Amino acid sequence: MSVPRATHVGSLLRPPALLRARAEHAAGRIGADELHAAEDTAIETVLGVQRDSGIGPFTDGEYRRNDFMSQLTDHTAGFVGQAPVLDWNSGQEQQSDDAILNLIGGKLLHRERFTDREAGFLTRHAPGPFKITLPEVTNFVVANWQAGVSDGTYPTRADLIEDLAEVVRTEADALVRDGVRHIQIDAPCYTSFVNEKLIPVFEAEGLDHRELLRRCIEADAGIVAGLRERGVTVGMHICRGNYRGQWFNEGTYDGIAEDVFGQIPVDHWLLEYDTDRAGGLAPIRHVPDGTTVVLGLVTTKTGQLEDAGDLARRIDEASRYHALDDLALSPQCGFASEVHGNPLSWDDQRRKLDLVVETARRVWG
Repeated sequence: MSVPRATHVGSLLRPPALLRARAEHAAGRIGADELHAAEDTAIETVLGVQRDSGIGPFTDGEYRRNDFMSQLTDHTAGFVGQAPVLDWNSGQEQQSDDAILNLIGGKLLHRERFTDREAGFLTRHAPGPFKITLPEVTNFVVANWQAGVSDGTYPTRADLIEDLAEVVRTEADALVRDGVRHIQIDAPCYTSFVNEKLIPVFEAEGLDHRELLRRCIEADAGIVAGLRERGVTVGMHICRGNYRGQWFNEGTYDGIAEDVFGQIPVDHWLLEYDTDRAGGLAPIRHVPDGTTVVLGLVTTKTGQLEDAGDLARRIDEASRYHALDDLALSPQCGFASEVHGNPLSWDDQRRKLDLVVETARRVWG
């Protein structure tokens, strides 16, 4: 096993004190040192929560980030301005319209380190093995390229893949030099290639969506293979977007599973499986033998607690397609992929982490 039977994706709800400190810093009322101190205190607390629940590997909850991609966009040359780009779905008539993303408007270059503070603090304070998460190339291909802003430098979405992959590779290589032994790459936008609303967008831009998918896979496979050659454990997480309980992609894994699972040589996949939007479990048959599939059966989008028996039955169903010894359990995504988090409480989060651990013990002992 490359990952514990009971694990989680990475981000966790920010405590109120940290949210207040971030607001004070944004308003110019406290400096960077005071903000970092507030982050440190909150991270020490949430490391204790993970230790007490028995879940692993440890993360810092992504407490130093505005969202799961912000460290990269804040420290990479080429990002300009902000705009709402994605259409978020809530299952309700009213949707959030305040989700904004940094647009690509210049040459993408790794300007400075952006996970060194995270790695250094976890090296000193994590009670056990920890992981660092990095955003994946496809996220930016789908969400951060916009005609009229990006095409002066990158005429099509596909043209930014090589430069963005180099940014991710440079930071990942630096993490290895820092001594980090577990890196997770977060790739919610792979499901854009089965999203019937987005495929026509790519085609209207003159892009073959299957060729675009192939190039993204090729870039990721190169990054992952390079890390594993150096003894790093690598996981990749796929979902359908996670913003305050909402999602932006719909579509099952069937249309991408053979290519994505078969060609990107990760140690483990963390796959969203909390709703019917993900489809059936059969696509995990395309994951190579010996590669772990972490089943994201516990939702982070609401506080409603799943039934342990139902989870065990889903795991048993999954074992028809991938060996039980190569399965694990997690929440479907992070609890707070952006700073304000999903609509559930701190206690809800703790109960869900405990449920993952208890169910894993029930199934695997």
